[in-house]
Formats: sequence, structure tokens, C-alpha cells
Amino acid sequence: MPLKLISATPSPYARMNRIAMLEKGIPFELQNEIPWHKSETQTPKYNPLEKLPILLNPDDPNFEPVYDSAHIQDYIVQKYADKAPRLLTGNLDLDLKARQILVLAEGVMDAFVLEFFESARPEEKQSQEWIERQRRKINGGMRAFDELVRSRKGEYLIGDGQTMTIADIAAVCAVGHIDFAGVRSEWSEQYPELCKWYKGMDERANFASTRPVMFDIKTNTVTASEVKATHRLDHRYIVTCTARTS
Repeated sequence: MPLKLISATPSPYARMNRIAMLEKGIPFELQNEIPWHKSETQTPKYNPLEKLPILLNPDDPNFEPVYDSAHIQDYIVQKYADKAPRLLTGNLDLDLKARQILVLAEGVMDAFVLEFFESARPEEKQSQEWIERQRRKINGGMRAFDELVRSRKGEYLIGDGQTMTIADIAAVCAVGHIDFAGVRSEWSEQYPELCKWYKGMDERANFASTRPVMFDIKTNTVTASEVKATHRLDHRYIVTCTARTS
């Protein structure tokens, strides 16, 4: 059986892991859940923090669940180091930089989720100071991505720019989610170089096939050569409803 990734699509967190496994040709099954549905979710069974995504290996009864997205990404890269592409450079300093960019990307995603939930509270209960702090995080992250893109030496963000790494995947997933959600509609005009780089990366097959969409809860198996499109739009969930719980 393939690996199983329990996700909350269109989560940008799990999208990073999906892209990494697709790039490496690792077959996996994608199981979508909403972790707030206590009677239906398996999340607490595998992660005491009740957060997604979670990676499982159904073939190994002794396999310990791997969570959350950053650790799953490291697991994929380390455990399947023999499968190309490596998604790291092999240079310690450069690879630490790649992991730093992944942290930056997850910080932007986290701030997006926190801003959304605070803004969804009754207006009289909202903390504008809290909301503004999250917005500053998002704006700071987008500015940092733009600086990384403008200072890169090749197609990709790390080192000589010749090797795609987890940094590129993370940056695309974070920027893509901001773009998909429409919360910073001016970003593409504000950061034209970032926009150009992002759109070019997002056209790659394994990026395009994992773009966030509204969805029905589905389970589908993904192989290295095929992504089964099982999304329908007749029963949709808003984007942030299915992002990682914090």
C-alpha cells in the first residue's frame, strides 16, 4: 500500500508535502479531513496536538505517525534521499537556509489562519491589535520572499539557483495560498518579480496539480504518473476552514 497523507485540502501545509512526494515519485494516498468534526476525524488518533497534516505508512504496523508539515517534509527528504530530486543541496549552510525559508513560509501561513479566525469573531470581540500584528507578519513574509527572488542567482532560491529545494516548494505554497484566498489582492503589483517567479514555478506539473481548490471530502490515491482529480464544487468548504489548526 502507498503512504497515506491525512490533509485538510486546500491546506498549503500539506501541499508542500504532496509536491515533495510527487517530485520524488513516492506513491501516496490523500485523505481529506476537517479536524473539527470530532465524530469523523482520525486526527487525534495519530497526533495528540490534533493538527494536520499527518503521514502514515499502512504497511508497517510499527510505523509512528509523522507530523506536522515541516517535519513531514524533512522525513520525506531524509527517508527518500535516494530518490531524485533530493530537494536539498547537500551543503549544510545552504540546506539550513532552505529550512529557514520553510519556517518563513509556515509563519506566513500561520499568520493568515490567525488573522482569518480573529476577523471571523463578532466585531465587538475582535482585537484589532492582534489582526494588525498578523497582517504585518504576512506583509513582512511577502516582502522577504520578494527579496529572496530578486537576489537569487538562478531559477531557484538557494545557492547557485540550479537546484530546486524545499525552500522553493514552501515559498510557492505560501504565496499561492495568499493569492488563492485573495486577502492581499495588491501583492502581484507590489512585488512583480516575486509574481513572475511564482507563476513560473506554479506552472510545473506537480505544482499545478496541487493548486488549492474548493473541495468535497474525498480519498484518492496519487501515483508518480497520475493525480486523480476528484474535486467537486457542489458542496464547497471555504479555504481557511481547512487550513492547519493552531
